[in-house]
Parts: sequence; C-alpha cells; structure tokens
Amino acid sequence: MPDFFVYCGLAGDTDPGRFWSAGLYRSRNADGAWESIGERLGTEPHVFSILTDARRPGQVTVGTHDGIWRSDDAGDSWRRLNAPEPELGVWSLASHPAEPNTLFAGYEPCGVHRSTDGGKSWTALPVHGRYPAVSDRPEIPKRVISIAVDPSNPREIYASLEVGGLLRSLDGGANWENVIDGLYLDEGFVDIHAVVVNPKIPGQLTIATRFGVFRSDDRGAHWRDLKAPQLRPIGSYCRRLGYAPNDGKTLYLGAANDFDGDRGALFITRDNGLTWEKTEPGVWLKTPIFGLAVDANQPDGIFYASKIGQLVFSHDRGATWSVNPLKAGAGHVFSLAVG
Repeated sequence: MPDFFVYCGLAGDTDPGRFWSAGLYRSRNADGAWESIGERLGTEPHVFSILTDARRPGQVTVGTHDGIWRSDDAGDSWRRLNAPEPELGVWSLASHPAEPNTLFAGYEPCGVHRSTDGGKSWTALPVHGRYPAVSDRPEIPKRVISIAVDPSNPREIYASLEVGGLLRSLDGGANWENVIDGLYLDEGFVDIHAVVVNPKIPGQLTIATRFGVFRSDDRGAHWRDLKAPQLRPIGSYCRRLGYAPNDGKTLYLGAANDFDGDRGALFITRDNGLTWEKTEPGVWLKTPIFGLAVDANQPDGIFYASKIGQLVFSHDRGATWSVNPLKAGAGHVFSLAVG
C-alpha cells in the first residue's frame, strides 16, 4: 500500500458559550506519530472541514473560521484560496464526482459556494429558501455541514443544515428547495448533520440527524426510519455517514448518546440499512464521533475519531481495528480526511 496521511482538524461550535479549539494535525499511514501542521497556515486554524482528492495525491483543502486553504504537498505548505471569507466558518467541502475542478463549500450562516476552476474563483449559489418553522428563529444556527452530489446524476446536489432541514437542487445549483418540513415540536428533527447519496442507486439519500438515520428513495420526497441502534431512548445522536468507496451496500455511521455525550460508537450496515452492527474497536469512545473518512484508493479502509482525538482505523472494513490517539490535550476533533 502506498504511503498516505490522515488529517485531523480541531474546531468547536460557533454558538455562544461553546468550547472552542484550534489546530490541524497529520499522521503518516494512520499509525505514525501525530504532527502539528496548523501553524503553517500562518495562524492556528479552527478547522471545520477537510477534503482530499484521490485523483490528486497530496492535495488537501481545509475549511476554517477565516476561509479555505489549500496544500499541494500533503500539508507541508499552504496558500489561501480566493474564496469568500465566512462570517463564522466553512463547515463543509465536497468535490464533484465527474468534474475534477468543481468544488463546493458550505458556509455558516447558510450558504453554498461553487468553484469550477479548482478553487481559483467562487460563485455563491442561490440557496436562500425557507426553513422549517420550528427552526426558523434567530437564535438557532444555520450552517451547511454536509454536501453531496449524486454520482449517477451530478446535477442533483444536496446540502444538510444544522439546524434547518435538507436543501436540494435538481438543476445543477440554479434552483434550491428545502425538502424537509412538517409539524415538529422540536428542532432536533430538522437538525441534519450529514447527507450521502448511494453510489449505486440514483436518487437514494441517507441522512444523519440528532435523533436517528433516515432514508429517501425518491430524492427527498418521502422518508423512512432506518432503525439505527439506539444509544438513548429518543434515538442516537447521529453525526457522520460514509459509504465504502464504490459500494452501495456498506455504509458507516458515527453516533453517540448526545452532542456532549460520553458514549460514541461506529455502526456498520453491510446490506444498505437493513441490519446494523456495532463495531468493537477495543477502546472506550468517551465522546461522539465527529470525524469519519474513507479513501477511494483504500476501498477496505475506514477511519474515525472521537471529539477527544481517539483515531480508530481498520484496513479490512472492520474485521480488525487499531487506535492512534492524538497527543494529550489536543481535542475537539471536528474534521477528518485521508489521502
């Protein structure tokens, strides 16, 4: 297996009174010593999102509190991309499945920007729409923390909102609508942390929410509960989702018993949501899983991290596990990538 790096970003919630952390680390081949590389950006960054590209070895892009940064040498050196500076943060980054130079960035407050020239220039997409009434209050944040493009139809783009539903465009980003609304009593039901599109089934979406995992087979028009294992009575706090590369049946879920909970777990379904298994990595996950990554160059690899920096990884889809924690005191992991 060729050498690779695991990248781990530290940040924090932008809500008033929340814990705030900063830093960017890398580990060679997941089991190497952790190296701090955040200072190479010229400032200690709050890293909300990290994007690698299997088509471009060594290229790493990070979304931070003050913009989007790029490295072409695996994190040795960095330059700021000419993207709009966020008011609060760049929470998500995604690459286009068919156009290598097209990137998407999700912002807080709610915004999606697109670059079609590899990050040299950016255009704001018209995502401004209505939010479910239960979440449409000024004290409730609106951050785009996950973006997914349907590989079977790349004109279909989805953006999940913490807290405010799921935005959908079926025409390449020209028009958007919120496809989650209803008679809710708690904004947690429209708190969408992640969205993925099945790489083998066009229009099949899965979302991770504050209270569980849900599936749509018709591009978000209708939803059903996938019955993910419960780590609390109301339903697990579900944060991260990822399909194994080019596999429409193996789906990974990072979950916990609450946002500030003391029990995290990685669940795997190998039949696209019919059944789930809890992984047993041999370490007590003392916090939620806020980082999860797969790599197209390692289809059997899965990497995830707790908020306090416990990196757990497997090279055989969960048959065996290894652990490589960050140094003591380096915590509040909000992003993870491999490449």
